[in-house]
Amino acid sequence: MRAIFLAAVAAMTAETAAAQGYPEGFATGPLIEGQGPNAEVPGMTPLPKRARLKVAFDVGKGAKEGEANPTLVSAARFMNMHARAGMAPERLAAAVVVHGGAVADVVREAAGGPNAPLIDALMKNNVRVIVCGQSAAALGVGVEDLSPGVEMALSAMTAHALLQQDGYTLNPF
Repeated sequence: MRAIFLAAVAAMTAETAAAQGYPEGFATGPLIEGQGPNAEVPGMTPLPKRARLKVAFDVGKGAKEGEANPTLVSAARFMNMHARAGMAPERLAAAVVVHGGAVADVVREAAGGPNAPLIDALMKNNVRVIVCGQSAAALGVGVEDLSPGVEMALSAMTAHALLQQDGYTLNPF
């Protein structure tokens, strides 16, 4: 019965990845279903069992109308692909630092859009979403305007500096 269930889940997540324009062999999950399509990589060098990955993503460009922010999707992919490759979820941490036009993607008013469920799923999987306070101030966005759980920093520069001191590396993608 478990094998049938797992096959059904794999088929559903593969359909989601295909619907998002990814080639055959890509699937969403296993941590964040419906987002972050990724593929297994046969023959890859195994990930070290004791490794801990802490990665920061930087996003200043807002999403296209009706689409999830690509950097938020990348954070989901990071979490999913490492979990799929056998890394324990508690050994994964990510943070998304949001500034500029991307601030609009994390406000409560966007709650009906594609970013809200993705933000919620990211935060449930050890991903912090941090807004640049300088961008927010320039756009007239207060902490009360942010989606639940989204943090407000003094600035994106400050957030990145503090994340780096906490052992996060900046993802260049």
